[in-house]
Order: sequence, then C-alpha cells, then structure tokens
Amino acid sequence: MTTKELIYAEIDRIDEAQLDELYTLIKQFTQAKQSSSTPSLMEKLKRIHIDAPEDFAAHLDGTPLAVS
Repeated sequence: MTTKELIYAEIDRIDEAQLDELYTLIKQFTQAKQSSSTPSLMEKLKRIHIDAPEDFAAHLDGTPLAVS
C-alpha cells in the first residue's frame, strides 16, 4: 500500500464528528508547509554580491603591497 492509501484507510475509520477537526489539522499542516518554503542557505549565499577588488589586500590604502 502507498502512503496515500494508508492515509485514506485511516480516514475511513474516523467518525464523522471528528472529520472537521481532522480537516482543520490538515489545512494548518499544508499552510505551514507552504509558508515555510524559505530559501536554503546555498540560495541565500548565491545572492551575495561583493563589490571589491579581486585581491582585497591589494592597494586598499593606495600604497603598493609589500611582498616578502
């Protein structure tokens, strides 16, 4: 049996009086899942743009970089 079939089988066992409560629970669950679709860490990191020279240490104060 698939998960959906198992869920339907359990729903069939619930009294009519409790179906409203179950429906409310399911609606809250689906709404929570839809609203919690926040971007992942990698998606957030992809949006970062750094406006700086390739070598951050090079020429920040206008003087040449001393190399040993």
